[in-house]
Amino acid sequence: MQYRGPNGFVDQARTLLPDVSRRRFVQGLVGGGLVGSTFAAQQFASAAEVSSPSNGAQELSGTVFNLGMEVLPVNFTGKMRMGLAINGSIPAPTLRWREGDEVTINVTNKLSERTSVHWHGILLPYQMDGVPGISFDGIAPGETFQYRFKVRQSGTYWYHSHSGFQEIRGMYGAIIVEPREEDVISADRDHVILLSEWTDEDPMYVFSRLKTLGHLYNFRQPTLPDLLSEIARQGLDSAMSKREMFAIMRMKPTDLGDLSAATLTYLMNGTSPAGNENRLFSKGETVRLRFINGAGNTFFDVRIPDLPMTVVQADGLNVEPVTVDEFRCAPGETYDVLVKPTEDAYTILAETMERSGFAMGTLSVRPGLTAPIPQRREPQWLSMTDMMGTEMHEGMAMSDHSQHSMPEMSQVQVRHASSEFGPSTDMRVDTPRTNLDDPGIGLREASHRVLTYADLHGLNGVVDAREPDREIELHLTGSMERYSWSIDGLEYGKSTPVHFRYGERLRVILHNDTMMTHPMHLHGMWSDLEDENGNFQTRKHVLSVQPAQQLRFRVTADALGKWAWHCHLLFHMDAGMFREVVVA
Repeated sequence: MQYRGPNGFVDQARTLLPDVSRRRFVQGLVGGGLVGSTFAAQQFASAAEVSSPSNGAQELSGTVFNLGMEVLPVNFTGKMRMGLAINGSIPAPTLRWREGDEVTINVTNKLSERTSVHWHGILLPYQMDGVPGISFDGIAPGETFQYRFKVRQSGTYWYHSHSGFQEIRGMYGAIIVEPREEDVISADRDHVILLSEWTDEDPMYVFSRLKTLGHLYNFRQPTLPDLLSEIARQGLDSAMSKREMFAIMRMKPTDLGDLSAATLTYLMNGTSPAGNENRLFSKGETVRLRFINGAGNTFFDVRIPDLPMTVVQADGLNVEPVTVDEFRCAPGETYDVLVKPTEDAYTILAETMERSGFAMGTLSVRPGLTAPIPQRREPQWLSMTDMMGTEMHEGMAMSDHSQHSMPEMSQVQVRHASSEFGPSTDMRVDTPRTNLDDPGIGLREASHRVLTYADLHGLNGVVDAREPDREIELHLTGSMERYSWSIDGLEYGKSTPVHFRYGERLRVILHNDTMMTHPMHLHGMWSDLEDENGNFQTRKHVLSVQPAQQLRFRVTADALGKWAWHCHLLFHMDAGMFREVVVA
């Protein structure tokens, strides 16, 4: 019996489990997620040089690569489920390229549904970008699609399916591009730290439940003891006013993420916390850690207790080194850091933003060592900053069908945002904040050094110094009650493409009218982030826009064709926060 998911594709996560040998299970509880390594080597290794690290994904290097998608049984939680593997492994093989080379990747679809591969952050012809419905039709069952392009950059990137919910079911892997010249980042040892997540539930079922009740997986909702404690601290009027405001906006103050550990298991290089993913070093070495957030729905706060991290690269591009103790990594982002460990073992901890769980591993001098795991931090409530932006009393408009009064918010302008800006818009923030020095909710009160976008400065400065010819402003909009996410109040399918003129320099303003953080990914072109005064900060391919915040960046429209532009939260993208961009 088979379940048909979106677009009529067969959702094989709910197909009856075939009779396969135990050696091909993904051992998420005790290992690095490698499945059927002998099979994979026989089928796909002939065209590329293969190396097999002691743990983690297989690594392929060269200029010709053969990748095969297949359904395999997995076990990340103690329960056997069906996952989607590439070359028999989850995560997929790490691909190592060299700047300036032309690479050829032959992708064979062994699934019973269409598939695709998107090369995240890689500059290439739009026909090779791998987004079904935008740049090509997808790869049909039984077919092989050949990607071919010249590698025009270096750094840390990744690849993943851009079809349905295949990404969260296992179709993601790392890309390392070696620079053509000598690497300016010097390290004695180099490790990929690929963060991701897994759910034993059918992702389509999870999505349908969110559409029914957006707060379903939020188990950290306010309680009566919380209310009594807040009344004692702030007084009755203040406590009740705050709750009334959240009721008007149909939000929970702990709605930091759509999903939580209630359904997700968090993975580091394909290994759950119980598996103790291990990365080795020798004392005295400088170690480069390439952090990639390949999760579909999770922001991770990354720290290595008692070991400072020097950030040297963001989204594949070198930045002026900045030493921190923690950084937030949004879905789709990558950060390279240098560390100089002196003790025998350190815990690499990636705690989720809503504090329901974590991925973890150990950096150590020999396999099997462990280090203390910090105590889980309590989730923080959304603040007035997250709701109001800059002007707390004049800067917000929200949908209000009952016209509640708010004792402390009498100056707030309340209007029917859903009727004025579209049915998927609950609220509008008219005067958003523009600061980049906010690490985000849950990190603002940290006593240690936390990275912010204000700390990131591109090492080589701005590439295109032209002033923008024009500006485009887009509002990130949504309705948590309906679980509808959109841009300018229109879900994808109801919107028209955004048009860039080929060769132009333009400024884009992203204005977040929601109370959730959205990592926005523009395919095919770099986004040159500006500070609040219009000064260049750094180039990125994912920009994380916080609640009630406005981000500004410049784009050089140097890539002809059709491109995707979307929130990199997988379910937000599928719910409609997606636009097509046409460069002509």
